[in-house]
Amino acid sequence: MAARDYPVGLTDRRSPVQSDSVQWAETIRVRMGTTWRLLLKELSAFGVVGAVCFAIDVVLFQLLYAHAGIGAVTSKFLATVVSMTVAYFAHRYWSFSHRARTGVRREYLLFAVVNGATLLLNLGAVAFVRYSLGQESPLVLQLANIAGIAAGTVIRYLSYRRWVFPPRSEAIHGGDAPVSA
Repeated sequence: MAARDYPVGLTDRRSPVQSDSVQWAETIRVRMGTTWRLLLKELSAFGVVGAVCFAIDVVLFQLLYAHAGIGAVTSKFLATVVSMTVAYFAHRYWSFSHRARTGVRREYLLFAVVNGATLLLNLGAVAFVRYSLGQESPLVLQLANIAGIAAGTVIRYLSYRRWVFPPRSEAIHGGDAPVSA
């Protein structure tokens, strides 16, 4: 029997249970599509912001250390503070703009803590290469700088998603509390 042979309003032979499961599957499909789109948006924006801030960090480190004569660790610290501040505003208003707003003070404090931890990791790498290995070459120190940035990038992304810019449901329901439907 074709759909045109059903009485008005009855165009589907499925049982109500099948219809509910089809609606449920459609809801899941739509939510997954939205989830993947948001994840792609986050990752791509995070990548662009990261690339810009990486360039700021590397160029500023090079200018401060190689051209201004400032020490390697101090140059790294200053370059990181500048790139971190640019990154916070770019992530807040672009990368994670669809997530909950929990207050600039709270977010920036957590952002600074996460970046402080990754900065210590990065400073440790630069200091180790400079002082423990006795390297003074700007190229060698820049390679240590880049390695520290790469390790910190993974830590920062995961931390931003989890603590700094939490999903709306976690911000509303208080962290790890289960969200009821």
